[in-house]
Amino acid sequence: MTSPIVFIGDSITDAGRRNDPARPLGGGYVQLVAEHFESVADERAVINRGISGDRAVDLEARWVEDALRLKPSLLTIYVGINDVWRRYDSADATTVENFEASYRRLLESTVASGVERIILLEPFVTPVNDDQLAWHEDLDPKRSVIARLALEFAAGFIPLHTILTEAAATHGAPAIADDGVHPTAFGHQLIAEAWMAEESRAATKSSRTG
Repeated sequence: MTSPIVFIGDSITDAGRRNDPARPLGGGYVQLVAEHFESVADERAVINRGISGDRAVDLEARWVEDALRLKPSLLTIYVGINDVWRRYDSADATTVENFEASYRRLLESTVASGVERIILLEPFVTPVNDDQLAWHEDLDPKRSVIARLALEFAAGFIPLHTILTEAAATHGAPAIADDGVHPTAFGHQLIAEAWMAEESRAATKSSRTG
């Protein structure tokens, strides 16, 4: 039996999957990826382990149970916006140093467990109000951390903030995420397309070098 593809992260990955037992993959980009696999007769199982509100340290607390225990062949990590947001709505900041330390431990344990491939998505904000423009002060260093760790750990990397910022310039920020953070159906579609492009690129590279 083929090992599953596991997605883990915060509300953007969760996408309501814990609220509806009939939709264990939620109603977002993870579900769209699974539907694509089904359409092309790709039988790999897809598992969603997103939990709304999670920060990097929260992923650490459940990493073995919700990620490593599943023995994924491909693990996608999408976390970071709550590490930014809590600074502004709750005065509960996560320093860049602590964020990097948590994220590094996640990757170290994942590599040590033998997971074959990892994909990292950077967090994004498409500001819909002036207050969110200030978030870049906190978000951008954390985006840089993820990009650097992706190189260090030979993980796939999806520059999602750049992709969605470009889409927002064309379609307007609310079309991507009506609150600047949580994707609309169109936003989830763009995330799914970016993920599938990265997965296809990595699979093609692997087949050429294998």
